[in-house]
Amino acid sequence: MTKSRLESFSDGVLAIVITIMVFELRVPAEGAGIEDLRPLFPAFLSYVLSFVYLGIYWNNHHQLFHAARHVSAGILWANLHLLFWLSLVPFVTTWMGANRFAPVPTAFYGAVLLLAGAAYQILERAIIRRHGPDSVLARAVGRDIKGGASVLLYLAAIPLAFASPWISGGLYALVAMIWLVPDRRIERALSENT
Repeated sequence: MTKSRLESFSDGVLAIVITIMVFELRVPAEGAGIEDLRPLFPAFLSYVLSFVYLGIYWNNHHQLFHAARHVSAGILWANLHLLFWLSLVPFVTTWMGANRFAPVPTAFYGAVLLLAGAAYQILERAIIRRHGPDSVLARAVGRDIKGGASVLLYLAAIPLAFASPWISGGLYALVAMIWLVPDRRIERALSENT
């Protein structure tokens, strides 16, 4: 089975998710001054963080499938699993931003990020299973220290949301910064393979 339909579908879903997210940003009903935007800062901040996350997933998803030669039914389902969690990002983004990073929405935001991260790792493993332990992707991923560190940071940030939502948000931003640069391991492995 070719991978082009999966990639096109995934790109479309992510584009829709980002579009839905931006539609949730509300213009002030009254007031045309900069100071009238101040109440929107938490919503805008949560939007920026989520936009960065979705961009990271899009970028790394592209890299991941650049290393894959073909897909299986298991890979298709694993990809849908990832897209499910990413489709919830607009909901938790709006909830967290509208409630000024209140503890429960901030914890739920982290839970969605954690589950999306786990889904990405499941997808990665499904591709490795399909292509074998000596595949380019298997060699590139290795022990996946970044993925493991991300999970640990999410697991710390979720309960921390009840003590300090801003520290929790800072940990979410830290994970985003860790992943901001696309995963170069796959690029290196692909160039070594040619």
